[in-house]
Amino acid sequence: MNDTTTSTNLAYVRSAMLDPKPAPTSSSSVIGWVQANLLATPRDILLTILGVLLLFWMLPGIIDWLFINAVWTGSDRSVCATVAQGGIQPDGWSGACWAFVGDRIEQFMFGRYPLDERWRPMLVMLVFAALLVPMLIPKAPAKGLNALVLFVIFPIAAYFLLHGDVFGLERVETPLWGGLMVTLILSFVGIAVSLPIGILLALGRRSHLPVIRMLCVGFIEIIRGVPLISVLFMANVMLPLFLPTGWTIDNFLRALVGVALFASAYMAEVVRGGLQAIPKGQSEGADSLGLSYWQKIRLIIMPQALKLVIPGIVNTFIGLFKDTSLVSIIGMFDLLGIVRLNFTDTTWITPVTPLTGLIFAGVIFWIFCFGMSRYSAFMERHLDTGHTR
Repeated sequence: MNDTTTSTNLAYVRSAMLDPKPAPTSSSSVIGWVQANLLATPRDILLTILGVLLLFWMLPGIIDWLFINAVWTGSDRSVCATVAQGGIQPDGWSGACWAFVGDRIEQFMFGRYPLDERWRPMLVMLVFAALLVPMLIPKAPAKGLNALVLFVIFPIAAYFLLHGDVFGLERVETPLWGGLMVTLILSFVGIAVSLPIGILLALGRRSHLPVIRMLCVGFIEIIRGVPLISVLFMANVMLPLFLPTGWTIDNFLRALVGVALFASAYMAEVVRGGLQAIPKGQSEGADSLGLSYWQKIRLIIMPQALKLVIPGIVNTFIGLFKDTSLVSIIGMFDLLGIVRLNFTDTTWITPVTPLTGLIFAGVIFWIFCFGMSRYSAFMERHLDTGHTR
């Protein structure tokens, strides 16, 4: 019996080892990424082949129009009716008219800001970049001081530097501001104001005090129920009605208020989603430690909630950055508005001028939005504790 059992057990024992297999291809390499994302299944292979064929069909014409047959230099619209290599195309116009962009680039950046004073917005942009970069680096020291300077001191100093009428600087009225400068100012102020206000609104909506909860719910639902254009019109027309007689608010400041309040309502709902995702045990644990309400929110609840909703927060920021183009409705000209304004300039009226200008504006918007998206992905990886994979 024992011999039979032993022989039966030996039948399941491996008598020879399998040949070693090659190491798996690293998914972090280019070949590994292609195999995992483009060639994993027969359907993926078919779609990849169709996509490559579509690119080969479209790219030559796009590259030819954007670069090869484009016009890069010139002083008026006559150059944009001539192909770069010479001659006229059958339809009578050339490729992209980058000469138009080159001739108007400073106006696209600063609007109608006086030429002799454009060193002021350039200085503001340099200081802004110098303060923003350390703020975005997680390991950079003195984050508190950096935040204080960037979000409190810098906006005040930038306003006086741009507006002038102090320290012997020439006064530059805000209707002369425009271009990318206005887009960045509106976006920065909207982002810097909407996040803290959105957090307070989200906390107020979850408050146990009926009055605070009703006020926050009413504000959020009213603002979210109307388009941004309506908010801008109300800020531009109705806001002065609430001021004492003889008081007035600059149109640019009205737009800032409208954009910031609009973004705050959407930010509140994003933050509230993060708060609802926090287990009740976190709050109970903080209470058991004797923490006050604001200590619990600041140290325990809010850091976890904000980490969970980073994609939603950045998505709101990106939407806000693009929505700044709507301020042209109330007579202000951001990047897109100033580009469109130049379409009516008789010096550069050609069939390709509008498309070239819109492509330029679109590329600028894409660069900033893509940068925010990539930084969002970096922060998600940096703050990932292994629970959100």
